[in-house]
Amino acid sequence: MLIQEHALHIDIPVKMNEVNIVFSVASLSFEGDLPAAIFHMGLIVDDIADWKTKSQVVTVFHTNAGHVTLHDEAYNKDRHISTGNPYRKLMTDLMERGVQVELCGATAKSHGWGNADTIPGIKINTDAMARTTQLVQEGFVKISEG
Repeated sequence: MLIQEHALHIDIPVKMNEVNIVFSVASLSFEGDLPAAIFHMGLIVDDIADWKTKSQVVTVFHTNAGHVTLHDEAYNKDRHISTGNPYRKLMTDLMERGVQVELCGATAKSHGWGNADTIPGIKINTDAMARTTQLVQEGFVKISEG
């Protein structure tokens, strides 16, 4: 049973008719063992599902977070480990729920990654700065994580 002093009342309930968001993820910070950006993406995707609203959610991984988009073999090589990409399932789950996941082309180039190194379904854009600028100019709200 919930103790009354710890009861939660939402003072400002939010519901939107349309959601267009671009997450710009340059590095990972964590909520426990879960990258906060991935946690936040899950929250908004849950909200969108609850609201039954029209949405476009795009996530651009770049700089020190680009490795999240790699398939297991490429991840192992890049990170010098043999356990595979611990974020792969989180990424594929988000993509299955409608999130478009992208990798910055400049980040890929600087690491020597190609399209074949990414998790299937992840798209590579020209670069994170151009892509987020494009989406903001199209009316997307930019959320910077990192």
